[in-house]
Amino acid sequence: MAAVLSVETGDNMRSMVSRTATAMPEEAALIARARGGDTRAFEALYRTHVDRVYGLCLRMTGNVSEAEDCAQEAFIQAWNKLAKFRGDSAFGTWMHRIAVNAVLGRIRKSKREQDRIRVVAETASSPVSSGDHGELRDLSEAIDRLPEGARHVFVLNAVYGYSHEESSNMLGIAVGTSKAQLHRARRLLAQQLQEQGFEA
Repeated sequence: MAAVLSVETGDNMRSMVSRTATAMPEEAALIARARGGDTRAFEALYRTHVDRVYGLCLRMTGNVSEAEDCAQEAFIQAWNKLAKFRGDSAFGTWMHRIAVNAVLGRIRKSKREQDRIRVVAETASSPVSSGDHGELRDLSEAIDRLPEGARHVFVLNAVYGYSHEESSNMLGIAVGTSKAQLHRARRLLAQQLQEQGFEA
């Protein structure tokens, strides 16, 4: 899987959502076929959503290997739970919720390894494509260094454009906590980037 390193604003994300909405009838047909056991239809859904699901997992874990495992787990769970998808939200949003749960479940299971994971997340450099600029690389690394709670809220809210209500539901925290963590993330990011010589 190619790492998704670009940090998109909420406006960019909303325009992507609106573009996705125009493809809903085709996607709905794929979902219906996949529910009937059509693995090719599910493979098409996988190809459509895998980069963004992996990108979300990478941003939340700060670790390429962990992100790959979480993304794989998310799609396995999606296949197993496809009958429960009611279409109340976009399929991509449903996949994001499953991915967030996969990441949080992995973190809960490995609390005793938290120190090791934190060290890896702080020292591991994410793969960067040749077209990336130094500023983007610095911002990506700064996000990876955020404390876990602040990083999760920042990724969902500032990168993927979810509201505080949506983010808090996915993470199982209060809306006020989500707002406080986003404020903390922005403050820590500004400090990190200033230390590296960038203007806040």
